[in-house]
Amino acid sequence: MEIISNSMFPTFFSIFSVIYIIGYFGIFRNWSQKIRPEASSCLISLFHGSPAVILAISALRSQPVWGFAAPNSSAENGVLEFSIAYFTMDLIHYLIFTPQDYLFIAHHVATLFVFITCWCVTLHGAFSVMVLLVFAEITSFCQNIWTLAGLRKDDSELARRVYWVVSPPFYALYTVMRVVAGPLFFAMMSASLMKREARDVMPIWISISWIVVVGTAIMVSWLWIWNNWMEYFRARKVSKEKKEG
Repeated sequence: MEIISNSMFPTFFSIFSVIYIIGYFGIFRNWSQKIRPEASSCLISLFHGSPAVILAISALRSQPVWGFAAPNSSAENGVLEFSIAYFTMDLIHYLIFTPQDYLFIAHHVATLFVFITCWCVTLHGAFSVMVLLVFAEITSFCQNIWTLAGLRKDDSELARRVYWVVSPPFYALYTVMRVVAGPLFFAMMSASLMKREARDVMPIWISISWIVVVGTAIMVSWLWIWNNWMEYFRARKVSKEKKEG
């Protein structure tokens, strides 16, 4: 298949692999063995998240036809290959270092299913994936700084301060993207994928699979951000009580 033979996936995957190795054996070599893998995962995420947002927006702007069932453009396919390479590398990280983390492994497998079927099976529907990618990755920079600071907040005063300073704006942006914008777009996408126009170019089982995967991811995101907001306010309450006491 021409789209696979001309793919940039091997190049992108090699880049993310090298970045991970540099992080693990170089940048984070003095961090404890327990957190080095997760820190290295954050590093490749930093090199994927914000660039993916920029590339996805650029691909959308250059796409002559917008539509949930529109054919994929070459620019959109490039973004898909870029993201497939990242999620493949990060999935390998989880399988090696935290195979018990079933939730993240399932998330990455499901995300790869959507990206791969869009890229080389349906050849349509990248518009939906690009928009969802922007909603998902626009918080990536804040989330990775938050995660890295969280890994060291118990043994570094600077990391602790960064963690609590970054938390509110990160949680707020995440809430807007995952609790408000994401579900609204998901509703429009789901309705469109069930229409005849989409069924003519995409197998119904793929459309339903996408809806299930994205819908499940949104619900998990709601639970995750709710728990983090609750933890944040509990910590603030405890801190306030200590100061008053």
